[in-house]
Amino acid sequence: MEQATQQIAISDAAQTHFRKLLDTQEEGTNIRIFVVNPGTPNAECGVSYCPPNAVEESDVEMKYDTFSAFIDEVSLPFLEEAEIDYVTEELGAQLTLKAPNAKMRKVADDAPLIERVEYVIQTQINPQLASHGGRITLIEITEDGYAILQFGGGCNGCSMVDVTLKDGVEKQLISLFPNELKGAKDVTEHQRGEHSYY
Repeated sequence: MEQATQQIAISDAAQTHFRKLLDTQEEGTNIRIFVVNPGTPNAECGVSYCPPNAVEESDVEMKYDTFSAFIDEVSLPFLEEAEIDYVTEELGAQLTLKAPNAKMRKVADDAPLIERVEYVIQTQINPQLASHGGRITLIEITEDGYAILQFGGGCNGCSMVDVTLKDGVEKQLISLFPNELKGAKDVTEHQRGEHSYY
């Protein structure tokens, strides 16, 4: 059993809420925080009861004031920077889980450029495009500093692609990687360019 070096941020309100729920369970029960489908676009963060007999040897324990949270080793890297809050609204109170790295684990600042760009696409750009039913996939980064992107979903064959690409995605990528990226091209543009002598 490892002790976690970094805690998941659980607000006071959420801790109180968990304690109330735990008081209804058998003694010694704690909570488990986990990610289903970690590292995929469908990743979901969840919390469940963790009775004493359900603690695994490989779990990491995070101690809070009145309980512990156990996290399995697969979920752990995807819960980096996660926050759990208990928000009271007009319609009642609800638990909110934010796990910015659930869909893709955080990459190191010195990772290869393609990995850092891929991380930004998965965690920042695709969630924005998802509302339009679109998504992009990073195919490669050319030697002259262009990110080659494949558009899928609702973006495919949509006349807005060029506008979205040139304006949104390209600007965002260049602003995040100013010294490393010159721009973005979509795969069709890239392929056309390569075979322009036909």
